[in-house]
Amino acid sequence: MNFERQGSGSPLLLVHGLGSSLRNWDPVVAALALERDVIAADLPGFGETTPLDGEVTIATLTDAVEQFLSSEGLENVDIVGSSMGGRMVLEMARRGHSGTTVALDPGGFWGDRQATVFGASVRASFALVRSIQPALPVLTRSAVGRTLLLAQFSAKPWRLDPDLVLTELRGFKTAKSLDEARESLVHGPKQQGAPAGSLRGKMVIGWGRQDKVTLPSEARTATALFPDATLHWFNACGHFPHWDQPAQTVQLILDSTS
Repeated sequence: MNFERQGSGSPLLLVHGLGSSLRNWDPVVAALALERDVIAADLPGFGETTPLDGEVTIATLTDAVEQFLSSEGLENVDIVGSSMGGRMVLEMARRGHSGTTVALDPGGFWGDRQATVFGASVRASFALVRSIQPALPVLTRSAVGRTLLLAQFSAKPWRLDPDLVLTELRGFKTAKSLDEARESLVHGPKQQGAPAGSLRGKMVIGWGRQDKVTLPSEARTATALFPDATLHWFNACGHFPHWDQPAQTVQLILDSTS
């Protein structure tokens, strides 16, 4: 797995979401690295990591992250995941990971109807972005363009860094495992959760109040399935707290994993 590492202190792994890469964490890495040894990795089939040889599912992607941690001697590291990555780090905690888990707007807590809507909307968004790739450099330089392209993902897309947005949207075209991972996220097994008292490490779930991808109502399902988790709400925030509220996200991660 391709990864970048910076900072010093206790190790902290960052796991990106569907269609993203380790660049998705750029708004918060430098601040986290002031206190932590930050490892940001590209999942298999995303960014610069080659795809898995076999089936691509949430389970096999999670297996790959666990194997990566084992190979790097980081078995008990604190882990932070966003969106699909949030779903994956929760699964790692359910399996018995002993480090602290922080999941930001995790996927997988929707009902059947919500899953259908999510699948259709994200599929349409990916298709649109793939079709307009040549125009993205111009569109992402405009506040209006960023707003139109990322209104589903950010509460204030016009404020986002153009280079960050361009890199993110290019991933929808270049990520080799995007479609398979999306299908697994939407149609694969639902998150099982963990009964009270069964987790080996601390768990915190963060949610943006204006999230239009994983709706705030899904937080109730998440905390019901993980009753030992602490829920944190981000105001004026969409699907990526580390984009819309980077300072607050850094503080939550550092406080949760201290």
